[in-house]
Amino acid sequence: NGRVASTTDTKAKYWREWQKYCEPLGVDPHLAKETTCFQTRARVLSGFAARTRRGAFGRGRQIGTGSVASAITAVGQAISLDTGVNPTKNEGSKQLIYPLHVMMAGFRKEDPATVKKLPIEVDIPEYLASFGKRNGSSARDRAIGDLTLIAFYFLLRIGEYTMKRHRNESKQTVNFRVADITFFKRGEDGKLRQLPRNASKEEILAADSATLRLTNQKNGWKGVCINHHVNGDSYYCPVKALTRRFLHIRDHSGDTDLGICAYFNNGTKYDVNDDDIRQALKFAGKELNYPERGIPIERIDTHSLRGGGANALSLAGYSDRAIQKMGRWRSATFLEYICDQLS
Repeated sequence: NGRVASTTDTKAKYWREWQKYCEPLGVDPHLAKETTCFQTRARVLSGFAARTRRGAFGRGRQIGTGSVASAITAVGQAISLDTGVNPTKNEGSKQLIYPLHVMMAGFRKEDPATVKKLPIEVDIPEYLASFGKRNGSSARDRAIGDLTLIAFYFLLRIGEYTMKRHRNESKQTVNFRVADITFFKRGEDGKLRQLPRNASKEEILAADSATLRLTNQKNGWKGVCINHHVNGDSYYCPVKALTRRFLHIRDHSGDTDLGICAYFNNGTKYDVNDDDIRQALKFAGKELNYPERGIPIERIDTHSLRGGGANALSLAGYSDRAIQKMGRWRSATFLEYICDQLS
């Protein structure tokens, strides 16, 4: 599990830094009551929190309160595993000892306000997809256009349909592969039937719906399928876009483990990465005059596709619960994307 591995590595890092921090101070890193009075415990933990805040154990830049809290939590849990007592918390309580509580409250007041990315309308992915219809369009442009359409309608996270420029094996989200795609065609009896992977190009392009199978995504979703039907448009349709991605990759490789972000140019394989999508969205936003609609370009990012899809569903009358299930959100965080400014 990538997410568990990432969390474990972070906790281990902070425990190592904590031990190094305590050593020159002559303080027991387990802060045992028998050897460490409350005043010393509070002073050392506060000092470690302040150093963490300054970025001493990272990139040398001030970090947010949440990251500082994670460091203190890592230390407290490591000690608790060894001794059964968490010295960062009040005894019998989940609340931090008062000096740490006050310090964290101060940090939160100092933290800058979070600038949320804003949802976009379907005109941006359609604009980008239009490049694929032009004579002489590149395989890269066609891939970016199709992927933005797919991401908007399927409510995908950026790591599910692009390749990160810097591979991080600790991340849980896995890129959708060709093997994860299944197409369906409606028969004369009205029932959907699965198309074989070796179906003809014409049969694939005529698919009525498509399913993406989740391998291992954020929030622990595994083995779940998400389905979409054609929307009636012959080109600006998530199913049609997925058929184009599938056929392009199948025409150049028999490897079904390739991600849907793969594209080929003169026989060489490339991948669309997160920055390709980011730059394309900002470019389209400028071309479509988004700032005049009250949406600054700097607030358009890869999250804007997923948020835009959720917002479009809300404006179309779908319930919050239905949108949460479609987007595979574990909590109600998706509601921050639901706004009336695009209506």
